[in-house]
Amino acid sequence: MQIKNRQQILIVVTLGIVALFAADKILFTPLGKLWSDRSAQITRLRKDVATGKQLVNRERWLREDWSRMKTNALTNNPSLAEQKVFKSLEKWSQESHLSVSSIAPQWKRDSDDYSTLQCRVEATGNMTAVSQFLYDIEKDPMALRLENIEVSSRDNEGLQLALGLQVSALVLTPQIARQ
Repeated sequence: MQIKNRQQILIVVTLGIVALFAADKILFTPLGKLWSDRSAQITRLRKDVATGKQLVNRERWLREDWSRMKTNALTNNPSLAEQKVFKSLEKWSQESHLSVSSIAPQWKRDSDDYSTLQCRVEATGNMTAVSQFLYDIEKDPMALRLENIEVSSRDNEGLQLALGLQVSALVLTPQIARQ
C-alpha cells in the first residue's frame, strides 16, 4: 500500500469519526433527551389521568365529606370560635377525668379561603384518661385535627402521664362556607 492511499484512508476514517461525533452531539444526544423527556411527560400524564379517574369515582364521597367539613367548621368570628373550642376541650377533659393545665390559642391565616385556630394543650392524667380524651377529640364532628401529640410519664411507674398536644380547628371564610 502506498503512502498516498494510506493518507487518504486515514483522512476518510478521521472524517468519518468527526462526522459520527458531530452526529452524536447534534442528533443522537438531543433526540435521546427529547425521547426521555417525552417518556417522563407521558408517565406523568398517565398518573394525572389515573388520579383524575379516582377523583371522579370518589366525587360523591368527596362532596359529602366537604359538605360535612363546611357544616362542622368553626364560625368566622374569632371569639366565638375560641369559645367553642375551649368549651369542647373542657367537656372532653371532664368526661375523661383529665386535668388540663393550659390551653394556648394561636390564629394562623393559611390562605384567603380559610384560617386555623391552633391550640396547644397541656394536661395530666392516667392512661385511661389520656386515651379517652384523645378519642373524644377524634370522634367529635367538629373540624379538628390533632397536629402533634406528646405523652410522657410523670412518675417511675408510668401511672401519671403528661400530655402535650396541638389541635387545629378549621375556620372557613364566608364565601367558601357558602359554596
